[in-house]
Amino acid sequence: MTIELLIHAIVRQTTILIAQLATARGLRAPLAQIANQVFLDLVAELERQGVSRKVSADMFGLGLRTYRRKIQRLSESSTERGRSLWEIVLEYVKGVGLVSRRDILARFSRDDERQVRAVLHDLCESQLVFSSGFGASTTFRAASDEELVALQQQRGDEGSDELVMALMYREPPLSAKEIAGRAQVEPSTIERSLTRLVESGRVQRVERDGTPHYEAGGLVIPLGAPAGWEAAVFDHYKAMVTAVLSRLSGDQPPEFAERTGGSTYTIDVWDGHPLAEEVYGTLARLRRELSDLRTRAEAFDAERPESFNRAVIYAGQSLTAETNDPVK
Repeated sequence: MTIELLIHAIVRQTTILIAQLATARGLRAPLAQIANQVFLDLVAELERQGVSRKVSADMFGLGLRTYRRKIQRLSESSTERGRSLWEIVLEYVKGVGLVSRRDILARFSRDDERQVRAVLHDLCESQLVFSSGFGASTTFRAASDEELVALQQQRGDEGSDELVMALMYREPPLSAKEIAGRAQVEPSTIERSLTRLVESGRVQRVERDGTPHYEAGGLVIPLGAPAGWEAAVFDHYKAMVTAVLSRLSGDQPPEFAERTGGSTYTIDVWDGHPLAEEVYGTLARLRRELSDLRTRAEAFDAERPESFNRAVIYAGQSLTAETNDPVK
């Protein structure tokens, strides 16, 4: 019961974060595929941990056959095996030129209609497809190459390279395909970003079994930077999760015990509080001291042996205005 409550509480906080990110800075990010992607990612992680599909199905409250069918349905189209529904619907609309919703649903009649509608909605939200009209007669067309270029120019690449670096940071060298899989985008998009990062010296390219792999030795987003905040959010969240998992694993060396984990300190202060300035000063001092420590430690990176210990220090800080008034 305790674990179930913990999971529900974490999911709740995560959904709050996702909702905030989806509407950050006036944007409205498409969320049509989020629930399905969460399910597939959970399935993949359970399998990676060695949990059998029969046990996983029971954890989801599903029969094994229903569980397998759900994975198959969400992983690939029923109309064309081995390819995602999102991919072939976009390809179909591109090929036809102008097509009605009625014709699209007929073309993919063996797929779940709600899933097809969700894919169409997601494609329109992403502006890869445009729609006009109402109901079954709504027509769709794919964005032209010129429109896609204009859309990319509107959106710009600000922050995208930093986010690619965040996906790679603290990981072994990854191929462009592996990075694209983590980012859920086309490999060509990742390759363009990697080219810029390698040319600027922020990412290193290494050969592994004849295939180019990439690694990011560092990730620094200046405080208040207008671009790259997405990477900072991801890295912050990943560091927090890493700290929690390190305590849950139970298989770390004994000497790591008192050096691993996290503590949360909540201190209430107000104007005139005797320790207010000390509290505020500590927040700033911790950031300065840790930045200085990292810089001094990085000076010895050239001497780093093949095996080493990595210290990830999670130091999240926030200030919120509170009140004792129960009405508020």
